[in-house]
Parts: sequence; structure tokens; C-alpha cells
Amino acid sequence: MQLSELTASKKLACPACGGEAQWNPAKKALICAFCGTESPYEVKTSGEIVEHDLVAALKAIPKDARGWQDERRSVRCQHCQAISTFTAAQQGKACDFCGSTSLVPFEETGDIIRPESLLPFEINEPAARDKLRQWYKSRFWAPNNLGGKALTDTVKGVYLPYWTFDADVSASYTAEGGEYYQNQKGEREVRWFPVSGQVQHFFDDTLVCGSKGVHPSLVEAVEPFPTTSERLKPYDPGYLSGWTVERYQLDLVAGAQRGRERMTDAIRQMCASDIRADTHRNLQVSPDFARQTFKHVLLPIWMVGYNYGAKDYQVVVNGATGQVAGEYPKSWVKITLAVIAALIVVYLLAKYGGG
Repeated sequence: MQLSELTASKKLACPACGGEAQWNPAKKALICAFCGTESPYEVKTSGEIVEHDLVAALKAIPKDARGWQDERRSVRCQHCQAISTFTAAQQGKACDFCGSTSLVPFEETGDIIRPESLLPFEINEPAARDKLRQWYKSRFWAPNNLGGKALTDTVKGVYLPYWTFDADVSASYTAEGGEYYQNQKGEREVRWFPVSGQVQHFFDDTLVCGSKGVHPSLVEAVEPFPTTSERLKPYDPGYLSGWTVERYQLDLVAGAQRGRERMTDAIRQMCASDIRADTHRNLQVSPDFARQTFKHVLLPIWMVGYNYGAKDYQVVVNGATGQVAGEYPKSWVKITLAVIAALIVVYLLAKYGGG
């Protein structure tokens, strides 16, 4: 298996002051965070996005496809355990995922599989902040001071590690189908009979996130990402300049297992839908996987991590589609008042409703 010779993000200096420039998705240019100088940078816009054979990859990944191959430093958050990688010029003082300052150096072993493609940010920071503000305002049960605790100016842009899996799945199934009928008493009963069949489906880019920094339920809530070959870009250091990249902690073996579980769950639903009956039971599915391939990609999110009381909360914005998902504390004052109001209504209905 041949994996492209691709490198991870490296420092791209501002031509005016020498500071590190950051890729700006709205202007499609590099903007210096220190002096504001805008400098053009021609990123790769063409190139083949390769799907790699999964079986061959699980047997052996060549050494030249491992490691970041540039000067990056990694830190592990002792609070949420996320591993973030930065260019040498970046100063990571707090975890982008939970806000903790308990960061310790993480020593790479050199066996990291490099991403070959990424999805650039299409939602810029002002737009992400607007979406976050709208989301906060729509949380009726949140405490009134939530906006002060979860400031939108702490929003961070992060590239998350993802595996995508393709497979041609053929599944045979057996079950008992049931037809409803009414007996002589007019009661509904079920007449059971054996059923069997076969379903075939090609799964394209089943997503499995390798992140440990973002809460899993939020990641799934903002999926899918547009990972078609037309939207993904071949890796180029310009896209990652000035951004934080999370190192995957779910490796290829575990990712492939989770991807297969997702496909199996989906094909089971398809088999259930294929049964021509009013209901069914004892569904047994035997899936067969062929033409299994994978990609390692980086996908963009905007996120806010904050602490309220003794608990950590996160709000996430899909950096390509703008889909928002988040967590927030509930106000016990509002809930108590709502319960009291409901009890008053019930009392009044009981007392006066019958008259």
C-alpha cells in the first residue's frame, strides 16, 4: 500500500513581522495574528483523495506514512485527556476542549498515521459566534448568567481526527414475520410465519471520530461532515497554520471495529425494513463485508468549553455545515417555579374545572 508523502502543519511566517500567520477560511488567505498583515498562500486544490485497503492496512502501515514529519509539539490535558498538537510557535496555555491549564508534554512515539486530506473551515469565526449566541438564547431552562460563564469570545477552532470507512455489505437474514388479525372476540392477535431475505448496501464514508477531547454525543450530533472527494482537500500545511489539531486516540484497529459496528447496526435496520409484515421478531442478520477501505482525515469544528459548578460543558459548531450541538446546566430556580406553576394549574382545574 502506498501512502502519499504528506507532512503535518508547519509554521508559516508573516512577511511583515515574522509572527505566525493563521489560515483565514473567509478570505482564503493567511492573516497575521500580531500585525494583521494579509498574505496570499496557494494551497493545494487538486490531487487524488485515496481510499486505502483496510485489510492490508491492518496488517502493516509503512514507516514513511507515520509521524508528523515536522516540528510539532504535543500536550496531554490531565483533566479531559485530550492530546493536542501545535506548531512550534503556538503557545498552548489552556486546553481548547475543557479550558484546564493542567497540560503536560506528550512524547510522540513516531507511529502516528498522518492524515492525507482535510475539510477546510467554511464557517468563519464571526459566523460561529453568531450561531453560538443564538443557541444560548434558545436554552430556556439555562441559568440567566450562562452567557457570562460560557463566553463566545472563548470559541476555539480545532481540527478533529476522523477515520472514514467504506464497505460493500451483503447481509442475509431470517426472522418471524407477523400479521395482525382480529379473533372472534374482536381482539387483535398476531399470526407468525417464517421470513428470510438478503440486503446489499454500499457504505460510503462511515464516520468514526478519533477524538477524546470532544464529548462523543456532541460529535455525533453535529455529523455528518461533507467528506466527498469534491469537498475534501489534499493535505496542505497552509490550511492548518495557526490552528490546533487533535491527535487521534482511537487508533485504526479500534476505529475499524467501531465503523463495522455502525454499518452492522445500519444493515440490520435495512433488513428489518425489508420484511414485508406488520411486525417481526427474532431477527437474525449475517453480514458479509467486502471491498473495505479507509481514509484518515481532519474535520473542522468550532467549540466552547466551560465549567459551571463542578461540571464541564461543551458547545460545538460544525465548521463546514454550521450545525450546533451543546450541553448546558439547568436552572433549579426555573425548574422549581415551573413545577409550582404546574401544581397551581392542576389545583385550580381540580377545584373549579368540574363546576
